[in-house]
Order: sequence, then C-alpha cells, then structure tokens
Amino acid sequence: MKDSSNFFWKRLVEQAQGLLSVSTNRVSNAANLSALLYQELDDISWVGFYFLQDDMLLLGPFQGKPACVSIEVGKGVCGTAAVSGESIRLADVDTFDGHIACDADARSEVVVPLFKRGDLLGVLDVDSASADRFNEEDEAGLKALSQVYLSSID
Repeated sequence: MKDSSNFFWKRLVEQAQGLLSVSTNRVSNAANLSALLYQELDDISWVGFYFLQDDMLLLGPFQGKPACVSIEVGKGVCGTAAVSGESIRLADVDTFDGHIACDADARSEVVVPLFKRGDLLGVLDVDSASADRFNEEDEAGLKALSQVYLSSID
C-alpha cells in the first residue's frame, strides 16, 4: 500500500464517505465503492458485491474479471460468510473446504457480510492473485468501508 496501513484505511474511509454521500441507491453506491477499492488497493484481482435474493447471492457491481453470477447461501466463502454473519479472511483459498473458484487465479480472499437493521443484504468480496495478501488491518478496513456503504443506502 502507498501509505502506512492505518493512515491508508482512514483516508480510504474518508474518500468513501464523500463519494457515497451523494446517493442513497445501493447499486450506485456499490458500483462506486467497488471502483474505489479496485483503484486504491494494491494487488487486488477482483472486488465486488453479491446481493441476497431468496436463498441466493446474486452478482452485483464489481471490478475485475467476469464472475460467478449466483452463489447459494451457505456455499463457498461468500455463502458461508452470509450464513455465519462473520467476516472470513483466507490466506489461501485452497484451504477452504467448498471454495468456489469463480476466478482460478484467486489465491487469497476477504468476505464481509452486509447487514442493515439486522437483515442480510449480501456480501462484499475482495480477491487477490497473491497468497496471504490480506492482514487483520485490511479486514478491519474493509469492515469499516462496509459500514460506510451500509450507512449510505436506504
């Protein structure tokens, strides 16, 4: 990353707050947050949203290669994070039993579930082609950005 990690994430949260303050639309804000993350994070191969519809996570705005269109809740990293309500950070996606390889190049991943008023809306998913790309500060930063996103939408 370009700055010290804490400063970097603080600056990114401030950028996201400004960027997402002009709309309350969940799709528009997810698109802008995806673009911001893809532009600002080093060594990222894919970043985007999956939104809950019935028992499926459906592809939302993203940056990167084409992706899986739908993921069953409870399946893969995204579906598991959705069910558990907890973020998942993987140093090596191949160690996750049931990992869904939407991008064969992905080596590490962070998934943050998105809850608004207690209801699951979906997940934020970030992948890297490098193993062990994400640390605790990255996970905390992505959680903070997820909260910025959630507070920006209706």
